[in-house]
Amino acid sequence: MSLHRIVIGTRNRKKGVEMAELLSPPWDSNPRLAGLIVATLADYPDAPEVDEDAATFAANARKKASETACAIGEWVLADDSGLAVDALGGDPGVFSARYAGKHGDDSANNAKLLAELEKIEDDKRTAAFVCSLALADPRGNVRAEARGECRGVIARAPRGENGFGYDPLFLIPEYHRTFGELSVIVKHMLSHRARAFSTIRPQIERLVARA
Repeated sequence: MSLHRIVIGTRNRKKGVEMAELLSPPWDSNPRLAGLIVATLADYPDAPEVDEDAATFAANARKKASETACAIGEWVLADDSGLAVDALGGDPGVFSARYAGKHGDDSANNAKLLAELEKIEDDKRTAAFVCSLALADPRGNVRAEARGECRGVIARAPRGENGFGYDPLFLIPEYHRTFGELSVIVKHMLSHRARAFSTIRPQIERLVARA
């Protein structure tokens, strides 16, 4: 079952671009990975929506990768990622994308998070972005997995226009900037998704080498 094409399991354009760049980043050049054909679910309008009802990021990533791969008959790389805020007991967690009710409404999600943390002191606004990745073959078997985490604090107002989701609120103290303010290159070196990809890339390379 050769691996020469990967479908990134998202219809989110910004996430799809980011994941494609992280699969074969310029700072870690790899001919095998650079030679992969990369698509997203935007190219598969009939692919089913997977119900992300698992209790963990890892389980949701496995479910999305496996069910989507079976449905479209392709290798699928899926992620589940989100924000875990310490003062909120780890919320919004697996509900990050639909924290305010509607899936993917970044403005509403950010507004709800700020309201929940309004009375929380600055030194207690710590949080982590978490990303779990899973790669499934066309039969739905999960063949590679990885997890990455990046810690920061939640700013009191959105800052910056870059990124998506909670990026304008997620402040990296060492840089005094949010993900929304950092350049794409810097974010790709620091983020939870970047760290997960740094772990899964060698696994994918081995699968390509066997093809």
